[in-house]
Amino acid sequence: MPSGSLTVVGTGIQAATHLTAEARLAVEQADEALYLVNDAVTAAWIERANPKPRSLTPFYEHGKDRREIYGAIVDEIVSRVRQGLDVCAVLYGHPGVFAWPGHEAIRRLRAEGFGARMLPGISTEDCLVADLGIDPASSGCQSYEATDFLVRRRTIDTGALVILWQVGLVGEWRFDRDPTMRGLPLLVERLLELYPAEHETILYEASPYPMCEPIVQRLPLRAVGEAEVSPVVTMVLPPREEPEFDREMLERVRLRLS
Repeated sequence: MPSGSLTVVGTGIQAATHLTAEARLAVEQADEALYLVNDAVTAAWIERANPKPRSLTPFYEHGKDRREIYGAIVDEIVSRVRQGLDVCAVLYGHPGVFAWPGHEAIRRLRAEGFGARMLPGISTEDCLVADLGIDPASSGCQSYEATDFLVRRRTIDTGALVILWQVGLVGEWRFDRDPTMRGLPLLVERLLELYPAEHETILYEASPYPMCEPIVQRLPLRAVGEAEVSPVVTMVLPPREEPEFDREMLERVRLRLS
């Protein structure tokens, strides 16, 4: 196995406090920490904890295609490992959720014989479950990126919980520090084909700081298109109805259990 390795870790959602002990150790022991986080507190900790920290934020150029940005980040991470360094890539939230660069860097490096791994972290979904008191097992849970849900016309079960991610970035193919939100009404239009106008919709944004509460808006679906939302807001649609039991299957299950 060639020298050099990659460990991809997540910082969680709340500044510095969501880092696991395993992730902290990986940051501290790496030759170099390449990081992409969204708060100054976490960035400052990484700068102190690692002997050679470097932010990947400069790769985000206004108007540049997001796929080009992510590709450049992967190239940078991989190139440092190829130089024989033990690299820690530090990403916001869970490093494998809405974070293609981490997965792709690991895939490339493993194909070349390098050691590469990802450590689990706390995601927005983990915070959502805790903050909203939702158990995904109660009704089942469907989870889609909002643009993908819209342009692929996904089929969903309205009797189960639905989570739509990045609803403030629908159709935003290029990086923009101030997204237009112009795609949000299109998303609402599609959802109104599936749910009544008065169906409760939850707009959720996890708190990045331990002393602050999450942002939670509960409003009818018809009003979402005109709501003031953050680009990173998550939409939660509770079940529309409780699905009926398959009586024949229910009886067969009971027979097997008796």
